[in-house]
Amino acid sequence: MRIERKLPLFDILNEETVKSVVEDAMGLLENPGVQVPDGETASLLFDAGARSAGGENHVSIPSGLVASALDTAPRQFSLYDADGVECVRYGSGEVHFDPGSAAVRLLEPDGRGYREPRVPDLVKLARLAGRLDEMDAQSTALVPADVPREIADRYRLYIALKYCRKPVVTGAFVPDGVPPMMKLLAACAGGEEELKGKPRAVFDCCPSPPLMWSEATCRNLIDCAKMGLPAELVSMPLAGATGPATLLGSVIQHTAETLSGVVIHQLSGPGSPIVYGGSPSVFDMRQGTTPMGSMETLMVDCAMSQVGRHLGLPTHAYMGLSDSKVLDAQAGLEAASGTLLGALAGISMISGAGMLEFESCQSFEKLVIDNDVCAMVRRLLSGIDTSDNEAAGVIREVGPAGHFLAHKHTMKWFQKEQWLPSAIIDRLPRTRWEEGGRSSALEKAAVRVAELVSAEPEPVVSADIEKDLTAIILSEAKAAGMARLLPES
Repeated sequence: MRIERKLPLFDILNEETVKSVVEDAMGLLENPGVQVPDGETASLLFDAGARSAGGENHVSIPSGLVASALDTAPRQFSLYDADGVECVRYGSGEVHFDPGSAAVRLLEPDGRGYREPRVPDLVKLARLAGRLDEMDAQSTALVPADVPREIADRYRLYIALKYCRKPVVTGAFVPDGVPPMMKLLAACAGGEEELKGKPRAVFDCCPSPPLMWSEATCRNLIDCAKMGLPAELVSMPLAGATGPATLLGSVIQHTAETLSGVVIHQLSGPGSPIVYGGSPSVFDMRQGTTPMGSMETLMVDCAMSQVGRHLGLPTHAYMGLSDSKVLDAQAGLEAASGTLLGALAGISMISGAGMLEFESCQSFEKLVIDNDVCAMVRRLLSGIDTSDNEAAGVIREVGPAGHFLAHKHTMKWFQKEQWLPSAIIDRLPRTRWEEGGRSSALEKAAVRVAELVSAEPEPVVSADIEKDLTAIILSEAKAAGMARLLPES
């Protein structure tokens, strides 16, 4: 949803610190360098001027190579929906939202029980995300337990494309995951060249902290670059565990890992779209957990996105999540805090709506509640309208002890000035709330989910495109030992 931003950006670091972070990260890329998974990636870097850092596939990346990669990386790019309409504008200064991913558990509508997600849940999520106005994109936010792991990435995308018109934030799980996902996207776009002109999806690619790249992620990153598919780098240092204990140290490591990804990506496909993203966290030494809703995690998110903006790249972060296991006050507190701070920091894409339990659980009910949170945050970003030059005269006209309810000034302005929330947000007087059944936000959210997903679905793809999608995924399914596609309801 496009909105004119009227608030200044929130910077958590001063400019000198940002420059120092980048300088330190550049130094780390030279010494000790990064470890890549195979000779092909190492050769790609060596041929461009990198040097051996000693160990096998251990590469020292000079600062000049980083600078060259930053020069070719686009400052802006867009994602498009099923109709070719521009929906997400990375790097434009606008803030966008999508459901967080990728959850291995799904919270039940009662807000307490949970289970493993299955294919019908993917369908439900796609339909729900498509009908929530504040979600600019959908995401392949669930990992279906009933699909073989080796094709779960492309099966999720198949369902997303079939049941929702919005762009997709996705990712591949295995080294050969991107090419078949490219086929699915191209089938919807009308061909590979059409897809490059109007990309429908962005692919998360995650380095392994500290300073390593796995075979799957490196292959996915290179394939995205060669095919012109937008990629989103998601570095995940854990302060005190797989990253330095200080927040600044984790930001430096995040910068080094992300810049190494930019280099690999741009060497593979100069000018291919790339996002400076992340999902860092502190490490809770008491519990051995990674609290995504902690204030320190949010501070690192804001700092790393500020570094990304300094480098001129579109940004992304996993924020607006909660570590609670149920939909309670903690869930609301952490989701709202993260969403608000991410938006004030000007992050291009904030992924996290609906997420609980350290990024491992998705809740449809939290997703619809978070939709209102995102709307509130957008209202804040629009700022206070200063164009009203009548207010003082209206106050003078009404005078002491008067009221403004029936004044034409009120009729003119109140709908422009006030964002009116959905029924999930309770603003009823107590008597009417009691007469209406004393419903909680969770109860109302469960009703809203049921209403949205049960509404008569509109066709997303034509019969011909659906046939092509089915043929592609059926071929993949058979190769993984599945005789037929799974039921979708």
